[in-house]
Amino acid sequence: MIDLWKLYSLFFKIGLFTFGGGYAMLPILKSEMVEKLKWLSEEELLNYYSIGQCTPGIIAVNAASFIGYKKRGLAGLISATLGVISPSLIIIVLVAALLRKYMDNQYMQWAFGGIRISVIALIISTVWDMWKSGIKGIRCYLIFSGAAVLLWLFNFSAIMIVILAAATAFIPDWRGKKL
Repeated sequence: MIDLWKLYSLFFKIGLFTFGGGYAMLPILKSEMVEKLKWLSEEELLNYYSIGQCTPGIIAVNAASFIGYKKRGLAGLISATLGVISPSLIIIVLVAALLRKYMDNQYMQWAFGGIRISVIALIISTVWDMWKSGIKGIRCYLIFSGAAVLLWLFNFSAIMIVILAAATAFIPDWRGKKL
C-alpha cells in the first residue's frame, strides 16, 4: 500500500515544478507515475487527464485527485490534492509579496519570457505524447480532424466538441466495432 506521505511529497514535487498549468504537468506525471514508479499505465494516465480536463476545476488538481483516489481512496485523494496545490499556495504568497516591488525589473521580465518559452516546449511535448498514444486508426484521425475544424474554423464550444467526440465512441464502425 502506498504511503500517504509519499503520495503527498510526490505531488508536492510535481506541483513545485509544473509551470504553465496542467498540460505542463503531464510529462512529469508520465515520467514519475508511468515510467519510474509504475503506478499507472500510460493509457490510465491519459484517461485521468482527459477526465480532469472535462470536469470543472484545474486539470492538474483534478488529475492529482483522480490518481490519489485510485492509489489510496479518499485519504489518497486528499493527500495528492494537497500535495499538488501546496507549492502554488506557498509560491503565490511569496511572489505576491515581491511582485509589486520587482515586476518592472528587466531581469524579471526576461525570466518570465524564458519560463513562457519553456512551457510552450513542455506543452508541445505533451501534445506529441498524447498524439502517439491517443490517435489509433482512421476513426481517431477523423474525430481529431472534426474536432480541430469545429474548434479552429467555427470557434465551436470546447464542451460541445468533447461531448460530440465522446458520443462518436458509441457509433459502430464499418466492422461493427465501437471505439
